[in-house]
Amino acid sequence: MKPIIETDQEFICDIQAPCFQMLTPEEVVLVRASKTQILFRKGDHLTKQGAFASYALFVINGLARQYIEGDGSKSFNLRIIKPGEFVGLSAIFTKNTFNYSSIALTDCQVFLIEKDAIAKVVKQNGQFAFTMIKRYCEQNANLFDTLRTVMYKQMNGRIADTLLYIDGLKAENPDIFQLLSRKDMAEFAGISTESAVKLLKSFEKDGLIELREKDILVLNHKELFEISKKG
Repeated sequence: MKPIIETDQEFICDIQAPCFQMLTPEEVVLVRASKTQILFRKGDHLTKQGAFASYALFVINGLARQYIEGDGSKSFNLRIIKPGEFVGLSAIFTKNTFNYSSIALTDCQVFLIEKDAIAKVVKQNGQFAFTMIKRYCEQNANLFDTLRTVMYKQMNGRIADTLLYIDGLKAENPDIFQLLSRKDMAEFAGISTESAVKLLKSFEKDGLIELREKDILVLNHKELFEISKKG
């Protein structure tokens, strides 16, 4: 993790995301004074489950993996965090700790924005607040879909869901599969690494995917979708 100052080549003066274009000049000054620019290196934690949170994070560029930590070495992956997304919004309005961990899959340039500044802008700017609520509701909807998958689908349906989800990110991130280990894939599906490896080889044998070392090429989206649907 490296703070980025104004004299650094990587420094970005303003937040260019559409949601911040809704701010008044006074609100822009408030957010600008309340933010710190950080470069998280690949493998660094952006958030740590249970750690005190005095800020929310806005990802400018890079990819991160969001996950819930369980007992021992067990974890469950929730989603891939992409540029333009907030991390840690729940800490602004509920408890003062992060309720999940997130780790950089690539180098990530991030704004840390003091949560009091975000809360103040939300209270006085309805358009910005609507955008934040919409983002939060979309994340909750995805969490419910994930919960249904884990509760009701068998292992082949879960790994099919995982393949389709990650493959959906490949257009903008061609190396996405190469950024994830087989253990990561298993933790998206909520199964053991051994089961994930066996299922991937089985899917390859059936002509649904092609395994290219760490990379995965999806060959039959329709059949994977059917497997996902039937669970």
